[in-house]
Amino acid sequence: MAEPKARTIGEVINFLRPEFPEITVSKVRFLETKGMVKPRRSRSGYREFSSDDISRVRYILQQQRDHFLPLKVIKSKLNAWERGEVPVDTPSGPPPETYFASGSTEMSRNELSRAAGLAPADLDILIDSGVIQPTTADGEEAFGADDLTVAQTAARLLRNGLEPRHLRTLRLGAERSSELLHQLTIPLLRHGNPDTRRRAAEILADCAQAIGEMQQAIVRAKLGRYLEE
Repeated sequence: MAEPKARTIGEVINFLRPEFPEITVSKVRFLETKGMVKPRRSRSGYREFSSDDISRVRYILQQQRDHFLPLKVIKSKLNAWERGEVPVDTPSGPPPETYFASGSTEMSRNELSRAAGLAPADLDILIDSGVIQPTTADGEEAFGADDLTVAQTAARLLRNGLEPRHLRTLRLGAERSSELLHQLTIPLLRHGNPDTRRRAAEILADCAQAIGEMQQAIVRAKLGRYLEE
């Protein structure tokens, strides 16, 4: 069977415009400069888009329109496509409403100390060093469910000989990971569209869980090697 005739960039625009009204020549050229699509050139220097090229352009536009994905992520999906893998269009992590549901518990400093099994003096040090960061409610210091989890895990680490300054390092590492993910989703978070912000929440929940799993695997492998020495 003969290969379908290649289309010019103008023909590609006219072909895809009913589905993507915002498509323009400059948009397609921009995708080419980013290496997202690579049409061959005719002897006269004109772009010639094959059916595969057009499929790539359609896929990119669909991912931007339906999933609000940045081009970097779409490009990785296209690379997977070229390797014969099926691009995954939805996060594999937990639903945002589950991941970010931390409860509405509010505790005082004394209540947090008792619930976490932390000596008041140790809790004071953790707060002063920034490991635990209270919020303010009605002018009073308040701690939530996530603070309780941090305090409980801190108590375990302190009992095993770590010091508050060590836990401060862990806190800073977690904050750097959070900032990295924030930067990733800034383009989505800037939109007021609920669907866009939902997509940002899905990405954040998926990536946050993945980072936790990666860190756990790295630590486990490293410690395992120490035990084998």
